[in-house]
Amino acid sequence: MFTATGDDWADRAATLPLHTRMFIGGAWEEGSAEPLTPVAPRDGRALPKISAASVGDVDRAVRSARAAFDSGVWARIAPRERGQLLIAFAQRIHDNAEELALTISLEMGKPVREALQTELRAVVNCFRWYGEAADKVLDEIPVTAPGSLALVTREPAGVVAAVVPWNFPLTMTAWKLAPALAVGNSVVLKPAEHTTFSALRLAELAHEAGIPAGVLNVTPGTGQVTGRALGEHHDVDVVTFTGSPEVGRKFLGYSAASNGKRVWPELGGKTASLVLPDADLERAVRATADGCFYNQGQMCTASSRLLVPRAQRDRALEIAADVARTSLPADPFEVSTSMGAIVSERQLAGITGFVERAQAEGGELAAGSAERFHAVDGGSYFAPVVLGVTPQHEVAQREVFGPVLSVIAYDDVEDALAIANGTEFGLAAALWSTDLNAVHTLSRRLRAGVVWVNCFEEGDMTIPFGGVKGSGFGRDKSLHALEKFTDLKTTWIELS
Repeated sequence: MFTATGDDWADRAATLPLHTRMFIGGAWEEGSAEPLTPVAPRDGRALPKISAASVGDVDRAVRSARAAFDSGVWARIAPRERGQLLIAFAQRIHDNAEELALTISLEMGKPVREALQTELRAVVNCFRWYGEAADKVLDEIPVTAPGSLALVTREPAGVVAAVVPWNFPLTMTAWKLAPALAVGNSVVLKPAEHTTFSALRLAELAHEAGIPAGVLNVTPGTGQVTGRALGEHHDVDVVTFTGSPEVGRKFLGYSAASNGKRVWPELGGKTASLVLPDADLERAVRATADGCFYNQGQMCTASSRLLVPRAQRDRALEIAADVARTSLPADPFEVSTSMGAIVSERQLAGITGFVERAQAEGGELAAGSAERFHAVDGGSYFAPVVLGVTPQHEVAQREVFGPVLSVIAYDDVEDALAIANGTEFGLAAALWSTDLNAVHTLSRRLRAGVVWVNCFEEGDMTIPFGGVKGSGFGRDKSLHALEKFTDLKTTWIELS
């Protein structure tokens, strides 16, 4: 239950301690690159400068991670012991959840209520889940001839570089760190420039929980310098990345130009929410609009394309517009706020550009506008937009990463499938129908890594998350995520 008021959160934010240095080998270190200059999207005020990692600083962090790995202080302890330390880490996060939630709200504009009740809950659950799973990953003994014994063991890959986005800064970090640490790797974390403060505090909590020095290192910095240095480093074994397709493909290039390290990219999406004629239109449209506007639309799974039968298009636009008009942004520190600020002025400009171009291309504006929304003076706010467009519109093809819903009419089921599958992305999709046969048949034909039926954004830690096509490959969450951070070793023993 929330008891603090908006003024209470604002007062706490004014005195919130923020770490501004790199975390390497269990100690705070100054970086030698040009410092980061973050801005609070809530009100545009400057936040403390953050020490950034140069190529040499990244090398120090990787060497720290390698030394910790080679020492066996983490990689060679009993899996159960690693698991217990991860559970202790989860408890430290739980105990400091309000501070972390406020930090996230301050640095990227998410409503503090959502940061606390949704994001931090997910982070705690993730570390607990992998802590409990750490000693439950089994090796194999294939059946061989009587005189031989074959062992197939799973071993930690070594040094993992985790490069994470700003939209769910600690959730995405947990999805990378928890499985990588659970199987014994050491990690160098490169947080997004906008959300570095929360990552640094997370590393401190890991150290306090007993995770040995050097096992988790944090190198703030830009993608062009710090991210690239990790991608090109010859002693990094695995890169796990969530972000834009353009940057993800750069990491594949960095790998090819260095040591051929594995790169696991999750590269965004353009979720289609396909409503069949028999579905409850009101329910489907409202859920889709909510899924598009949640987190200010800054989600790779945002349901940004609503596909409806042509006869239902106008009514769908009306329902979606009603949701948009009742989902206006407000001060992220207020308890009642469900939509906060856009992460930066640059991101805001990108969103407005999509809306302006959609209107220029003939899109029908049903709700919202391309204008800045005023919620808190100096802040970056944008009210939800609903557009009636065709599949060929830019806004229906590219990832906007903002609260912009494209409503698209289709003629029949085959047309709907062609539209749903007709972008470069393949991360997620939703299907709305009461026809069991249609649900089973069409969900298999949707080219997406995750398909929700008669719901949106449902699931838990047991299910894998990831995409196909231009959305990347590999999976976060579930036991399948462990596969990204382990090597299979075969040992053949002749007994006679």
